[in-house]
Amino acid sequence: MPGENLSRDEARERAELLSVDGYEVALDVTSATTAAGDAAEGPLTFRSVTTIRFRCARPGADSFADLIAPSVTAVSLNGRALDPAGVFDGARIALDGLAAENVLVVDAQCAYSRTGEGLHRFIDPEDGEVYLYTQYEPADARRVFANFEQPDLKAPFRFEVTAPEGWTVWSNGAGERDAADGVWRFAETRPISTYITAVVAGPYHYETDLYTRTLDDGTVLEIPLGAMCRKGLARHFDADDVFLVTKQGLDFFHDRFDYPYPFGKYDQAFVPEYNIGAMENPGCVTFREEFIFRGKVTRAAYERRANVILHEMAHMWFGDLVTMVWWDDLWLKESFADFMGSYAMVGATRFTNGWTTFANNRKAWAYRADQMPSTHPVTADIRDLEDAKLNFDGITYAKGASVLKQLVAYVGEDAFLEGARRYFKRHAYGNTRLADLLSVLEEVSGRDMTAWSRAWLQTAGVNSLTPVVTHDAGGRITELAVVQDPGNGTPGAAGVLRPHRIAVGLYRHEDGELVRYASAEADVTGARTVVPRLAGEERPALVLVNDEDLTYCKIRFDEASLETLRSHLGDVNDPLARALCWSALWNLTRDALMPARDFVDLVLRFAGRETDIGVLQMLHAWARIALVHYAAPEWRAEGGRLLAQGALRELRLAEPGGQHQLTWARFFATVAESESDLQLLSGLLDGTAKIDGLDVDQELRWAFLEPLAAHGVADANVLDAELARDDTASGTRHHVRCLAARPSAEVKDRAWARVVESDELSNALVEATISGFAQSGQRELLAPYAPRYFEAVERVWSERSIQIGMSIVSGLFPAFQGESAKVAAERWLAEHADAAPALRRLVLEAHDDLSRALRARARDASRQA
Repeated sequence: MPGENLSRDEARERAELLSVDGYEVALDVTSATTAAGDAAEGPLTFRSVTTIRFRCARPGADSFADLIAPSVTAVSLNGRALDPAGVFDGARIALDGLAAENVLVVDAQCAYSRTGEGLHRFIDPEDGEVYLYTQYEPADARRVFANFEQPDLKAPFRFEVTAPEGWTVWSNGAGERDAADGVWRFAETRPISTYITAVVAGPYHYETDLYTRTLDDGTVLEIPLGAMCRKGLARHFDADDVFLVTKQGLDFFHDRFDYPYPFGKYDQAFVPEYNIGAMENPGCVTFREEFIFRGKVTRAAYERRANVILHEMAHMWFGDLVTMVWWDDLWLKESFADFMGSYAMVGATRFTNGWTTFANNRKAWAYRADQMPSTHPVTADIRDLEDAKLNFDGITYAKGASVLKQLVAYVGEDAFLEGARRYFKRHAYGNTRLADLLSVLEEVSGRDMTAWSRAWLQTAGVNSLTPVVTHDAGGRITELAVVQDPGNGTPGAAGVLRPHRIAVGLYRHEDGELVRYASAEADVTGARTVVPRLAGEERPALVLVNDEDLTYCKIRFDEASLETLRSHLGDVNDPLARALCWSALWNLTRDALMPARDFVDLVLRFAGRETDIGVLQMLHAWARIALVHYAAPEWRAEGGRLLAQGALRELRLAEPGGQHQLTWARFFATVAESESDLQLLSGLLDGTAKIDGLDVDQELRWAFLEPLAAHGVADANVLDAELARDDTASGTRHHVRCLAARPSAEVKDRAWARVVESDELSNALVEATISGFAQSGQRELLAPYAPRYFEAVERVWSERSIQIGMSIVSGLFPAFQGESAKVAAERWLAEHADAAPALRRLVLEAHDDLSRALRARARDASRQA
């Protein structure tokens, strides 16, 4: 991987030297349907011929193009043939003595990918069909064609693809198959960056629709819509709902942005073995195919899909039309898209509770990332491509989106949108930095954006806000102040006090509910801020700072409010306020200020009353983390028994056939350990047990089989029989995970070897194997792998692709081994100071997670004492 890295300084120098006029890329993927040869013979390849027309500001200067390929057949520069062996080193093509105007032609044999990077090749086990798609961010287009792989060297692209007979091919522009030679040719794109070009090819199932809109000048905008998936998933594909959300989003963004969608057609491809949620390739967006639901799912699953559709659509403007210069300003696209996904979902679709999900789910991701030693400002210091890959994190996405939500409250919604409109028109098809956005926001709002940016975008860490309330003898508030902690011990955040626009809500008991009876907005500007508008109000049962979730902070409670929540959390009648309370209580648990068993108790007593299904699913995830990682070891068995009992109770009480029943069934499977619980799961699978209304479809069958496999109840024969029942790509992933979950030293050794010692598995099967291998109830069985982990990680990082390296380094960290793993990680970090910075960051983050867990366990143990 080090030889494939590109530094910010190199990119800056190349951008000062070169400007690109256009690409012509010809791919021949007819080899995709041939059988792959023996691994010793090398990877299966396809032909890639690229013509790049570019200019050089200093004729005679030297530069380089990027290409990662097994071999290069020919290279010519300005008609002069170059020796491929002399100019190509496996990652770069040296370009010496450039002219003012240049033409580079590279004929290469590029490799199909099994890791989701570059041109991924997937063989469907169900019918043997082959499917291809590309995924490039941040810098994997160079695995498919020669280019200048950095976001600020934009250019128009023209693709042509030779594909097997019977296939359909899609790219960013509109295209069709030429009947004369069978080649698919695509319209030239507008200037875009390399990482958002795309090719999707194969016998995909494809559905179409059309979006129309009359623009202000009277012209009619028509956008052809397409949606595709593997043929094996076609019977599950609800393309009508995808098109509905797509049209709602296009209407919403056209209304707000006053800039018509600029990229012609709008295809959306749901593809197999995808590493991320989705990718915003203009005109050809790609999604993980898990967004096509094979079984019954909750409303929250449809909400997540809608959010991702709208997130990627927002990128058409924030990221594709206007792109950051370098990955330092990744937030200029990801933070905006993350904010706009929820903003549009609430404003345009049936999912009007999207801000509740955002507060409870997305911000939890941000809080976790922002309290790690690797925390960084929203505008990050990205030295190279490995840094960039790791910065697609909770800070860049969710914290950045939270900060933008705060910005909208700070400058006003109208000013914010007007700033966006000017930004698009001023920088269309160009590249920008932080200052470009700040300047336009200052224009429209009249606010000083420099100080705001310094506080929110250029410093790291999360503040805590705590109410301090005093009362008079009659029970009226004499003063309510908000105390701001500069960072709650967050690394790199000491002393940082930020301006917060907040709402403070007061709640009291009314007819069995906790109801907001007073609220006031305020600007928190220092260590202590008085909210005068609430003086004179009656004593509240609950004070909620950051009511309505206007700012990005950790909420704390005064003692009276905390006691109210311990007894009446389920009575909070506003779903968003209740979600904020849950999030705050979880942060107290993570910070070792609340014992893990107390949080589990709150879940047992109040989660059954949670109406928002997305919040309920988050509570289940947090309860499991509290039990597995934060609870004192001596209480863990008791806590697991209580959670299993509570989950089964709520499962039986839930409305038959409803989404709450399904959610509790899935949670019950994750905590079932006793013989009777496992017997119930077995009975639900074979039909000897029944819960009224619970449809045990194929996806739920696999969910039940994993704990049965992990506890030795379901053996390989049972799992093989289930695969025969579900011999699909999804079934294969589930099967691999369940096989690796079995409690056997031989099973674990085989799983470890397939992931760490071999590269035979695709990215999806690597992840499935790791997931099955790392069972929290098998700590003793996993103990021997802790030293092997630290012996292997540096080698793995150097030999494998960065995506697979990230999966292995994070997924196999021996977190279940407690203090011994913490000491081993510290030793490794001390002895490997010169290891790749991205690798050190992953180990450091895992070490920090474990250290936090150990502090939480000590706090939980003190509760018993």
